[in-house]
Amino acid sequence: MDIFPLDPSAPTTEEALGAFLEGIQGRAESLGHGQLVSISINSKALDPLAVLELIYEPGELHFYMERRSDGMALAGAEKALALKPGDGNRFENAREFIEDTLANTIAVGDSSLPFFGPHFFCGFTFFEEKEESSYFDPATVFVPKWQVTTASGKCVATASAFIDVESDIDSIKNRIWNANTKFSTFEYSRVDGVQEKSDRPKWHVESVEGEGDGSAFVEAVEQALAEIGEGAFEKIVLARSKTFRANQEFHPLEILNGLREQYPDCYAFSFANGDGQSFIGASPERLVKLEDSVVKVDVLAGSAPRGATATEDARLGSQLLRSEKDQYEHKVVVDSIRRRLHDLGVGAEILGSPILKRLSNVQHLYNEITANVSEGLDVLQLLKELHPSPAVGGSPRSAACQRIRHYENFDRGLYAGPIGWVNSSFEGEFLVGIRSALVDEDLASLYAGVGIVKGSVAENETVETDLKFKALLESLN
Repeated sequence: MDIFPLDPSAPTTEEALGAFLEGIQGRAESLGHGQLVSISINSKALDPLAVLELIYEPGELHFYMERRSDGMALAGAEKALALKPGDGNRFENAREFIEDTLANTIAVGDSSLPFFGPHFFCGFTFFEEKEESSYFDPATVFVPKWQVTTASGKCVATASAFIDVESDIDSIKNRIWNANTKFSTFEYSRVDGVQEKSDRPKWHVESVEGEGDGSAFVEAVEQALAEIGEGAFEKIVLARSKTFRANQEFHPLEILNGLREQYPDCYAFSFANGDGQSFIGASPERLVKLEDSVVKVDVLAGSAPRGATATEDARLGSQLLRSEKDQYEHKVVVDSIRRRLHDLGVGAEILGSPILKRLSNVQHLYNEITANVSEGLDVLQLLKELHPSPAVGGSPRSAACQRIRHYENFDRGLYAGPIGWVNSSFEGEFLVGIRSALVDEDLASLYAGVGIVKGSVAENETVETDLKFKALLESLN
């Protein structure tokens, strides 16, 4: 990637931008390869979700990821460049696409800015093979035409465009100029023709489709426990899905705003496929983060409800910490992740014993695995090795995942899949797409899963999924 510093004191005109882009087009012609140009500027403070909501289009790709407790949020929409590889080798194909794109990228601006330059937003389905009913491809990787990021106390806006010999330079120039001008003077004004939530009738869930009382799930858990008893696998994660129909179309980003307010310690996220469907959620689990040669992996396994009083809450948390079944489930996940990192030549450290991670409706056993990685190991290689983690698949991985489709009566799609971003250094961060819902016009399909190990009780696991459904359902109303 070639970087062109931008002197903020230098006069910049629309004509100069046009001349620069024409030069990029000439470069594309001489190299025989299209060029990606990204211009990043230090913007005034913006709320990336509010910006995304104001220009939301159901027919456009978009990505959103925020962890409010870390002061990090990033949004991007409309593809400048995208890859949707088919079945097989999706992580390798994604890496090749990113490498090829970066080899033909010109980034303009102050490279010291957080999230400078183009970022590649990625959504990988849980299973690599696509089912006919799935709304998402096994892998979606795209560079957005615009991106807004808040991190390290700064707000950065990036406009990107793919330029080849057939590109309309005037159109690209106008779009980038108008976008950068708009971001520097952005106002949260009403959008013509769009009815705001306060002016609309309140959403009302009118019907429920799906599993009903969960009796089929109880039977599936009991059969899985029998297989565990026979030694087929140590752990399997099984999920349920329920679909709710509302009296009007849902707005996925309005639902997401409620989730981020309710779960500030989680990753609020949205990934839209460009065909009208959005996958949203508030995930408590980071799959992997790679930054400055340090990898971090969350271990989240073992659950208990929250108490109505401080005493009850402490009692439930204490019981969780002492639970042999939950401690065993947590250990299965830790051991599996350490083995997978070891296969990549990474020696992992465990930061103490499991602690409680308390969310508004549930508490988990939590730990963080950290490790230093060697030069040349990138986030996509880590992703390929770590997904699916035992926290959402099972252990041994192959044996458990082969049985998930047997027990579940729906396509997981992006549920429990890795969603995140990759930068030009092949660093990045990916969450696990749990505590989530697929929003499609007036339908919202909610997902909730639990880990099944020796000692699990089918009725208790059903209650846990009902508890997770309840938290998501509250966000729909």
